[in-house]
Amino acid sequence: MANKGKIESNEKRKRLAKKYAAKRARLLAIARDRSRSMEERFEAQLKLAELPRNSAKARIRNRCEVSGRPRGYYRKLRMSRIALRELASKGLIPGMTKSSW
Repeated sequence: MANKGKIESNEKRKRLAKKYAAKRARLLAIARDRSRSMEERFEAQLKLAELPRNSAKARIRNRCEVSGRPRGYYRKLRMSRIALRELASKGLIPGMTKSSW
């Protein structure tokens, strides 16, 4: 099980990213638009830098929903390989069985 603090800080990042997504997208569009003046683009870049760092989507870490583990994460199932194997062995995931030969 991961530290509660790590899980909570990741949840906070998710909330911040959702809150600032529209503003960040608008400022990025202005900053990348070559048809605008350099001053306007630079001003958008400065406003973008003033936003909280944790509001960037790139800072969100994929974590297992069961254990909070950050590594060995399957995006499709939103859980780690270890949690996946445990649940599959118990028969809690439909259509999945532990392979043996």
